[in-house]
Amino acid sequence: LRPLLTSVIVAATLVGCQMTPQSERNFTVLYTNDEHGWMEGMGESNSAANLMQLWKDSEGYSATTAQDFLLLSGGDNWTGPAISTWNQGESMVELMNSMGYAASAVGNHEFDFGLDTIRQRSAEADYAYVSANTAWRETGRVPEDLGIVEYRIVEAGDVRIAVIGLTTTETSTTTNPATVAPLQFNDYEATLRRVVPESKAQGAELTFVISHVCLDELEPLALAVIDLNIDLFGAGHCNELVAKRLGGTVILGGGFHFGAYARATFSLDVDGKIAVDFSTKENSGAAADPELAAIIERWQSLSEDSLSEVLAYVEEAVPRGPLLDKLVVESWLWADPTAEVAVTNAGGIRAPLPSGAVTLGDTVAILPFDNTIVAVEISGSELVATLNEGSRPRVAGIAQREGEWILTATGEPPVAERIYRVLVNSFMYAGGDGYERFASADPAAYDTGTQYGLPFRDWLRSLASSETQPLTLLD
Repeated sequence: LRPLLTSVIVAATLVGCQMTPQSERNFTVLYTNDEHGWMEGMGESNSAANLMQLWKDSEGYSATTAQDFLLLSGGDNWTGPAISTWNQGESMVELMNSMGYAASAVGNHEFDFGLDTIRQRSAEADYAYVSANTAWRETGRVPEDLGIVEYRIVEAGDVRIAVIGLTTTETSTTTNPATVAPLQFNDYEATLRRVVPESKAQGAELTFVISHVCLDELEPLALAVIDLNIDLFGAGHCNELVAKRLGGTVILGGGFHFGAYARATFSLDVDGKIAVDFSTKENSGAAADPELAAIIERWQSLSEDSLSEVLAYVEEAVPRGPLLDKLVVESWLWADPTAEVAVTNAGGIRAPLPSGAVTLGDTVAILPFDNTIVAVEISGSELVATLNEGSRPRVAGIAQREGEWILTATGEPPVAERIYRVLVNSFMYAGGDGYERFASADPAAYDTGTQYGLPFRDWLRSLASSETQPLTLLD
């Protein structure tokens, strides 16, 4: 399909020499982040197609005005609902190409499908994936062979802008640590003090930092580097919707899932003085842009045959939270009766279980990652220590009662010296979310090769529910 912006592929393009301005220059930044593949939208009339039409209606964004806009993302574009997860972000890259994005920060979840996938997706993208603080451990160099660059010089409204990227330093533990083991995620401030002067030497008039970094880290960073005269910071990772000024810089956060966006209009007079108007806006009230809707419908159609299989019928929806998490890990023990305990991290379960017909696509959205189940042999004492130290453990075969961990089978605490067979996901085994003890306790643990969502799907099928006899799930 051709891009929506036929005459201008992206809202900002690489530029050559700088001209002396003869009049006021203006452009508008449209900022989203943490899209997580939600091109269809989480509710009615808040899809990417609705957002595109909203930009046309409210901002005046179009093929003929695109040169006066700069579309930026704070990263985490791909992993999310079934369609984008199923095609490992390919649909989202096409969508963002068509919308006219100029650059995206590299989020931790851009690494979910492996390094080969990020290399492929960045090659497909008409926009830049930017991260100045990501480097190969072995060489210290930015991984340009993955399609990641430190920054990109673009032009919008006849203004040259350096768009620099930052990736959260938590990436080593918030995607599969084994996947990103060859990479390091360097200090934000040191990175900016190195890269900002370099980008300005390339003729940038303004400096923007788009990041997959939460506001609680980004705001202190903005104050720490105030001497670098950075004009805009874009946030990500924590789904925050914000448009504000802090010191001499503007800070934007676009919310999440295309449900809103942040905007900032920059005006530069002939003397170079800068005025900025900024705000946020919810994605509501607009019709769906027909060309973008066609892209979404085509991807829905491509995935429909495989993802529409009905696995079960459920009487009442189960929201994200402890009950759904427990159902997932209980299904692991159902699939492997030789195991005594199962543990997952809450962050690995990403969507609710809907009421009515539950499809394969629904379960892919619930358990979207490429994690496998790993069987770990671990002592009772180390198991208890791990559960106490890890982030939000979700468990089966063991429960916490009055501050003590009790095995379901025996009603007693784990025996300190005894070895237990415990199922975990490969993200945790690699040290994700602070679960380093599993690998240190059993360096030769058995990776079953079973994708962590498969037992849950098989368990739902096995219950043989129907539309007239749906499952009733009790806490």
